[in-house]
Amino acid sequence: MKKSCLSMQRLAALLVGGLLTTLATTAAAAPKTNLTLGSTNMTSSHFVVSNAMAQAIRAGIPGATVTHVETGASVDNIRRLARGELDLGLVATDAGIQAVSGTGFFKGKAVNDLVALYAYDVSVLNMAVTQASGVTSLAGLKGKRFNPGIHGSGAEQLTRQIFKTFDIEPQWVPGTVKDAAEAIQNRQIVGYSKYGPGHGVDATLRELMVTTPMRLLSFDKPEQDKVMHAVKGVGFTQIPNVMEGAGPVMAPSVLIVYATRKSLMDDDTAYAIAKSIYEHRDLLIQAWPHLKNFDFKQQSLAAAKLGIPVHPGALRFWESVK
Repeated sequence: MKKSCLSMQRLAALLVGGLLTTLATTAAAAPKTNLTLGSTNMTSSHFVVSNAMAQAIRAGIPGATVTHVETGASVDNIRRLARGELDLGLVATDAGIQAVSGTGFFKGKAVNDLVALYAYDVSVLNMAVTQASGVTSLAGLKGKRFNPGIHGSGAEQLTRQIFKTFDIEPQWVPGTVKDAAEAIQNRQIVGYSKYGPGHGVDATLRELMVTTPMRLLSFDKPEQDKVMHAVKGVGFTQIPNVMEGAGPVMAPSVLIVYATRKSLMDDDTAYAIAKSIYEHRDLLIQAWPHLKNFDFKQQSLAAAKLGIPVHPGALRFWESVK
């Protein structure tokens, strides 16, 4: 009888222990609700849509707090992710590929567990110069004062890599988008480089055109081939020229994702974020109407084909989308 009682006590203890383990596991499975989202410079049109993303995540995860942080964009975001300062951040695929592989700007400093959560745009690199500068090609920028993009951004990284590929060295004048726009208007620099949303030009360039005649530089086929061979993850897209009467130009283009690190984010949080973005994508479309035709599922899965793995939790969600 005594043994029977002891057996019952042990069984009860096991059942209670099992229940506590189950409850603990269930609690751990809940998505993280305190998130920090790294974006880009506040003057960029990408900052507007990232603010909509923060709203979408809050709408999809009950009780979530999403802190929207202004950063230097892709390269800066990857470095902050490596330090654990962000939960997710904007990353251009070419910068992300180099981070994963430990090449380019990340040579010897690989972020091996960098993973994509969702894609939200294909952006083109606008290399714009003033018409007064007389510059009509990349070679014409040799020795000229030129802003390569927001410091720490994917645009800056790609711009510098492109010029290095062609052995062309402008006089680099770093600064924010606002700094570059003011310097162009004051004729202190001849132009700047900046990612534009979708298949067009950035809002800053459109504003510049009101007072300053501008020109977009185009890449011919041999130049395109050379860049794509040198920098993985970069393609080329034809976009309309912003100047009246001018023909279309061929500009470098990259897929833009929001990324995290597997060591920073659990599967359930990654799943919940991807789901929130997709189910509340109308908020993103309100900010950027051209996203109405963006295939969030296919473009998110395309990141892996380019060289940035998709977080297992996010992948589970994207594969469930019909």
